[in-house]
Amino acid sequence: MDESDDPLHLHPHPRKRGFFAGLRASFLTGLVVIAPIGLTLWLIWTVVGWIDSWVLPFVPAKYRPDQYIGIDLRGLGVIIFLIFTIVVGWMAKGLIGRSLIGWAEGLVDRMPVVRSVYAGLKQIAETVFAQSESNFDRACLVQYPRPGIWAIAFISTEAKGEINARIPHDETIVSVFLPTTPNPTSGFLLFVPKRDVILLDMSVEDAAKLIISAGLVYPSPREAGEPASLQHPSERTSGQA
Repeated sequence: MDESDDPLHLHPHPRKRGFFAGLRASFLTGLVVIAPIGLTLWLIWTVVGWIDSWVLPFVPAKYRPDQYIGIDLRGLGVIIFLIFTIVVGWMAKGLIGRSLIGWAEGLVDRMPVVRSVYAGLKQIAETVFAQSESNFDRACLVQYPRPGIWAIAFISTEAKGEINARIPHDETIVSVFLPTTPNPTSGFLLFVPKRDVILLDMSVEDAAKLIISAGLVYPSPREAGEPASLQHPSERTSGQA
């Protein structure tokens, strides 16, 4: 069969790009570089201006620098907001602050609609901003959705309470969060026997990058060969014995 009749035949000499095609390629490359930087700066500038518009009306005019230098300094409201938030957090850690917060939350809890809104916002704030020791600190491999297929997950903690009591088992059960790709904020909560969990040496951040990129951004190995922590827990136990 003639090569010209083969629809899969590729021309050995690709066509040369024209002048405008080169300009278009350069423009798109520059756009990829500039767009993230520009959007990030624009977002920061917009958020700072939004915070200033909320905070500065509460500051007396005589304490504003623009009254003396004639320049509107964007970011002054952010600085005041940060200082105010730090002071409130420092007071909330004390005995008096905790008592006031408990009294205020008890008052809010008696308001039908307000308590639902407050409870939801508080849960979101605690999830996003709270510094907790129970955050995900290890990445692991589990077999999901069936044996023989492996997925990356994050170890949460050991199963407790009714969950641990209701699951028929003769060993430790751990709860793991299995995120979805490419959005790791959604996923599945699984309760898995500890012996079926394989710990990974990669950090939580590297595992998250691997999930978000759908396997395209792979962390470089620290050492050549298989790390010891990638072995099955039973193998590590027998090896140590």
